[in-house]
Amino acid sequence: MGKSSVLNALTGQSTAIVSPEAGTTTDPVEKPMELLPLGPVVFIDTAGVDDEGALGAQRIARTMQVLQRTELAIVVIEAGQKKGPVPFFEKDLLDRLGALKIPTIVVCNKTDLGRPAAEQISLASERNLPFCAVSADTKEGMDELRSAIVRSVPEDFLTARSVVADLVGPNGVAVLVVPIDKEAPKGRLIVPQVQAIRDLLDNDAIAVVAKDSQLRRTLEMMKEKPAIVVTDSQAFRKVAADTPDDVPMTGFSILFARLKGDLVEMVRGAMEIANLKPGDKVMIAESCTHHPITDDIGTVKLPRWIKEYVRGKVEFELWRGHDFPADLKKYRLIIHCGACMWNRRELLTRISLAQEAGIPITNYGLAIAFTQGIFERALRPFPAAYQVFEQGRK
Repeated sequence: MGKSSVLNALTGQSTAIVSPEAGTTTDPVEKPMELLPLGPVVFIDTAGVDDEGALGAQRIARTMQVLQRTELAIVVIEAGQKKGPVPFFEKDLLDRLGALKIPTIVVCNKTDLGRPAAEQISLASERNLPFCAVSADTKEGMDELRSAIVRSVPEDFLTARSVVADLVGPNGVAVLVVPIDKEAPKGRLIVPQVQAIRDLLDNDAIAVVAKDSQLRRTLEMMKEKPAIVVTDSQAFRKVAADTPDDVPMTGFSILFARLKGDLVEMVRGAMEIANLKPGDKVMIAESCTHHPITDDIGTVKLPRWIKEYVRGKVEFELWRGHDFPADLKKYRLIIHCGACMWNRRELLTRISLAQEAGIPITNYGLAIAFTQGIFERALRPFPAAYQVFEQGRK
């Protein structure tokens, strides 16, 4: 096929190992780069879907797992193949991508050795997909492939979604409450806090940053009330107590439920906490793999608050990184992290998988707000989500 060769030609670097032997690529290989005019992108070179044997099946499974976070797929086939019907695995892969609504480009490589067959071209034309004939060795067609990539990216890839600035407006003020605890990276802020600050500055809003112990003093010094107070979820109770009731308040994690996923669906999931019973199994899903410390939010604090709310023993199972179980039906609820390091596609895919299995899904901030009695207040800035809460409460 020459997938790795095409990737190397696109990036202009020896990103992936190439070999004439089939099956050279075993695990997904990621290459971040700037692709003008799109900006930063990540190319993922996967194993082929025609791999054979026991290990081949595992490699194919890894490839299919990558589809959960793929925003644009490039399917590489080989020019000059023997005449005959197109292999089933190529049709099957394109059909899967279509079912997942992933924009796809069909690339026919090795045109220096032969021209694409009519059956290969029809793979794309029958599905209304772009088709590019290229040679990774001679670089023929690579400019056309880059242009096809730019034309095919999803619209929301080019249009940045707002973290919080749309709730504030130009020249409005947002107070960001940033506790400095043991899990805060030394000398740095965590990603949601940084992205919130940048979003406010990019949209001509004003960011005021304070620790939770300084919030009351910060609000007293302000001549005008802020448009919103945003807090780390673990400080919900204190921040709610120190913030006047007529000042909107929410959490970074709730903002990321909206930014990365589906806030309304995750609000419904959080409300299912009220229906948990002792003995139920809950999945905790974290996108990042990190070394947990004392009072880690995902493995210690959140399970403790859930058990206190349920007033009984609830079983928790932790999944980290891109690993996600195929069978979700054993869980009564899925509680996901904010997915701040992921693209939106992967979290939306997980929400979709949970919906298909009939399992409610929510995220850390919403679950914490619910168990801490801050749920109603934390949802007020979001009319659609608040309406779901009101309907559920009735």
